Amino acid sequence: MSTAREFGVVVYGATGYTGRLVCEYLNKQYGVNGDIKWAMAGRSEEKLKQVRDEMGIPKDVPLVLADADQPESVQAMVESTQVVLTTVGPYQKYGSDLVRVCSEIGTDYVDLCGEPAWMHEMIAEHGETAKNSGARIVFSCGFDSVPFDLGVHFLQKAASEKFGKPLSRIKGRVRAMKGTFSGGTLESFRLTMKAAAKNPGLIKVLTNPFSLTESFTGPKQPSGMAPIFDDELNSWSAPFVMATINTKNIHRSNLLLSHEYGEDFVYDEMMLTGPGDKGEAMAKVVTEDKSMANDPMQPGEGPSKEERENGFYDVLFAGSNGKGERLMASVKGDKDPGYGSTCKMISESAICLLKNLDAAGGGIWTPASALGDLLIDRLQDNAGLSFQLETL
Repeated sequence: MSTAREFGVVVYGATGYTGRLVCEYLNKQYGVNGDIKWAMAGRSEEKLKQVRDEMGIPKDVPLVLADADQPESVQAMVESTQVVLTTVGPYQKYGSDLVRVCSEIGTDYVDLCGEPAWMHEMIAEHGETAKNSGARIVFSCGFDSVPFDLGVHFLQKAASEKFGKPLSRIKGRVRAMKGTFSGGTLESFRLTMKAAAKNPGLIKVLTNPFSLTESFTGPKQPSGMAPIFDDELNSWSAPFVMATINTKNIHRSNLLLSHEYGEDFVYDEMMLTGPGDKGEAMAKVVTEDKSMANDPMQPGEGPSKEERENGFYDVLFAGSNGKGERLMASVKGDKDPGYGSTCKMISESAICLLKNLDAAGGGIWTPASALGDLLIDRLQDNAGLSFQLETL
């Protein structure tokens, strides 16, 4: 990809709920006239100016007009920048043409997508084009799936150094989390369910843990859909809402990393609810929770600043191999997962691509397979995440 572009990063969707937070973070962390030249993009110049003023961003941050209903404006935006950072979702509704144009022109791309059926479609339609143009398309650069994808990468690297081989089994377990969903996340969920109802073939994509690994299919994976008691961790576990997308991305990372985790790799994600009767009862409550389907929140709405600032997450990764050797690691974040932390993760993903042109070639990637340790370092240095090995 040519580096002779007007901008390093363009934030597409800058007037939306998450886009505003991304712009606020970029301004606070990197300023305006430093080595990162970034711009705000959206449909309305008036709204862009309003958001710029509301978020305390200097007036010399460039504004770019781009509307998904006006393809020529989207193409001009893509041609102007090295990296498009898009928060305009649901991606199955608004993202397809943007991925196509980036893939054709050779512009790098990051998003917050947690929509596996759409990702499956994009990989099939644009994967080869992106390889040929040099465009690095990286889906799922927020809470789904950065902490999980990089957490597995971090633990597997440590295991290979300690044991000389990867761990064949890893359990991703959310130990603690405080945060809420936004209206955009809920709208993506609703559209995915509607699409699956109309097209039963999508159910297979949504339920198959290897639906993003092209022709590769690994061993049978745990379903993670019912409460279980984990003797190793001495806790009940309940289904985790992000597991559907995270597990698929992690298996795709393994594929793209030439099966560094092994072709027999088994991974699942659940939420720890504690031991005893109380833990079992909580696991059952979580399993039966249908609040996402019925939540009235609409796109553009989300948690308050206080809720974002007071949020956090703590994810455990417990791994083992066929010899009975075990290793554990954790990933922790200092803000609410969906927004306070996500806006930092996608921003650092974009800048990591911008600053590391040789990190990966063209193609459709995951965070771990494209950026790996480079992104872990940035997240620990700048974004309030920690990656640590834990004592057994």
